[in-house]
Amino acid sequence: MIIDALNFLDIPAGLAADASLSLPLFATRPSSWVEDLTHLPVNAASQATLHGFSGEAGQILLIPGAKGELSAAVIGMGTGPVFSAFGVAAAALPASSLWHIAANEIPTQEAELGFLLGAYRYQTLKAKKPNFARLTRASDQSRIIAGAIHLTRELINTPANLLGPSELADFAMSLAARFGAAAERVRGETLTTRFPTIHAVGAGSNRAPEAVIFQWRGSKAQDDAPLVSLCGKGVCFDTGGYNLKPGSAMRLMRKDMGGAAITLGLASAIMSLDLNIRLELRIGCVENSVSGNAMRPSDILRTRAGLTVEVGDTDAEGRLVLCDLLHEACEAQPDWLIDVATLTGAARVALGPDIPALFCNNDDMAETILSAGQHSGDPLWRLPLHDGYAHWLETPFADLSNISAKPFAGAITAALFLQNFIPKQTRWAHADSYAWNDGTHPGKPEGGEAQTLRAFLTAITALAEGAKT
Repeated sequence: MIIDALNFLDIPAGLAADASLSLPLFATRPSSWVEDLTHLPVNAASQATLHGFSGEAGQILLIPGAKGELSAAVIGMGTGPVFSAFGVAAAALPASSLWHIAANEIPTQEAELGFLLGAYRYQTLKAKKPNFARLTRASDQSRIIAGAIHLTRELINTPANLLGPSELADFAMSLAARFGAAAERVRGETLTTRFPTIHAVGAGSNRAPEAVIFQWRGSKAQDDAPLVSLCGKGVCFDTGGYNLKPGSAMRLMRKDMGGAAITLGLASAIMSLDLNIRLELRIGCVENSVSGNAMRPSDILRTRAGLTVEVGDTDAEGRLVLCDLLHEACEAQPDWLIDVATLTGAARVALGPDIPALFCNNDDMAETILSAGQHSGDPLWRLPLHDGYAHWLETPFADLSNISAKPFAGAITAALFLQNFIPKQTRWAHADSYAWNDGTHPGKPEGGEAQTLRAFLTAITALAEGAKT
């Protein structure tokens, strides 16, 4: 069932499997709709008058043919983004209808992506499935990005009883096999030795922790091509451990593997597009549970880096999953090191659910990522790695505590914790993401969301295009 998420890479939701006959889908704005309609079927203007259509966002004008059959449609874009206008189309157009985008003077890829992303719903466990309109064609770029985002959403939306550490690792291995990546699965005593903090986080669950590592390179990538290393937090369910979460905070904790899902989706897009880079990916697959074997507050762990960490709070487990992965990733001296995690509630307090926090130790890298986020409609906001708060992680009993001694700046202190495992010369970016849509919006259905995927893909594409081939 979970492996079926790979099917989105072939046919994303909202795209017809065959090249059937389709109807033209046009678009217009309030400032130009009168002129635009003169270039459409002869009865378009009269239909607009009849139905009060004026090109406002959310309006859809269905145009009948000579015999009353549906012959075309026009989407009102208002003054907003093309993505948002087309993001409602799949659900708003007649069920099962087939379309191709015929709008002039708009970015077609943005329209295609909005349509396809708006067509996704989590359907795996529902008897009654939506029967949305579909496109009969889309560019390779739109298809690949939509497929990667749908894959990510599907993983995040899958409940924890069906997607535990082993199943998440299974999926990562299947993804690697699909693209011929060299993959390694780490578990048991090998995991305990190689990634001791991942083992500690997962020790309380009867579903054993695992890690997956894979390496891939583009078909034109030489040995000096940029090495991009991705690390993802894959906590398949987070009870909080002995520092138990309240029920209201636990309800969405299937999404606590969102960082791993996003990095897997990002990797799938990189490999599908055959970018001119060398790629490494690491995910830690665990469940944070309560049992006699679980780590306790005040336990002291020795990390892969040799630093000791006092567990100040068992619910600050994500940084423990990441620190060993990041330390190993740095051994290959990547040009860019990127990690993604649903790490702190503090980032959501600061920026809300829609804007992930970006921490970066290199200004040029940060600017590339922020610019890519704005360009792709996938924004991040940079927060500081403020050294003045680093001493808040000190403890008399170990090299570090996994939580701050102060109740402030929780997203910053979490990033500062991770920075202890990154050599200063390594260009590193950390994204603290919500990975979820609390409600349905254009192109963004309620449920798991691949926040930062398009931003990082755009930035990595720019890095690849700047490399020698």
